[in-house]
Amino acid sequence: MASEGGHGPQTSGDYIAHHLQNLQVCKDESGEWIWNHCAGNPMAINVDSMFWSVFLGLVFILMFRSVAKKTSSSEPGKLQAFVEIIVDFVDGSVKDTFHGTSRLIAPLALTIFVWVFFMNLMDLVPVDWIPLAASATGIPYMKVVPTTDVNITFGMSIAVFVLIIFYTIKNKGVLGFIAELTLHPIAPPTKGLGLIAAPFIIAFNFILESVALLAKPVSLSLRLFGNMFAGELIFILIALLGIWQLPLHFGWAVFHVLIVTLQAFIFMMLTIVYLSLASETH
Repeated sequence: MASEGGHGPQTSGDYIAHHLQNLQVCKDESGEWIWNHCAGNPMAINVDSMFWSVFLGLVFILMFRSVAKKTSSSEPGKLQAFVEIIVDFVDGSVKDTFHGTSRLIAPLALTIFVWVFFMNLMDLVPVDWIPLAASATGIPYMKVVPTTDVNITFGMSIAVFVLIIFYTIKNKGVLGFIAELTLHPIAPPTKGLGLIAAPFIIAFNFILESVALLAKPVSLSLRLFGNMFAGELIFILIALLGIWQLPLHFGWAVFHVLIVTLQAFIFMMLTIVYLSLASETH
């Protein structure tokens, strides 16, 4: 196919590769900052992912702050009613799932759900609109769905992982945290000849529980990234059909609304469940 946007004629492969390429900046061997020549550099910064994630986070904060400041119990507006529905839904999910006591969990769950939903929702913007606008201003690459960048999803999941460690130590102590990793699921013998096998059982428990613990942030990040990346790729493939893309694009967009919402909900619920497990003392 032929496609414009500052890159000349493109094959289908070029078109797909271009839309999957992040706007990157990194330092070269001389310490100079360079753009879009960062292949294999683990310290490269995906500028577009960072921009859109921060921008959408600010949209969330400003929108909810505006509603909170203008709250009216006598004549609530449509936006206020919509925000109240979301808040009540998240609050109910937290009450049903989180069995500890913390003033952080409900705001955290609300932030995760709305922020991830906004980032996912960018996938419904036609794939050429923003990249073409960016290309017209001299920006060669522009990915607008932050959750299709594994660095963003891993960053969020690592933050949740830190909270898991924090709540576990806060509620169970350092010894309790160590005990969870070494004394479960197989209780080591405490007397008799079985004491000989105790170190091996403890080592086995530690390996098993460490893998289970590390799997939590990995599963959180890869589940969200995989689903959203696949959705984005399908939109790009549909766009290759030219004018014939319209009915397929509409159909997939309608279905994708469910994926966008479901993935935000799953990320929120898994976070609540993990933090609830970290807060339980039995």
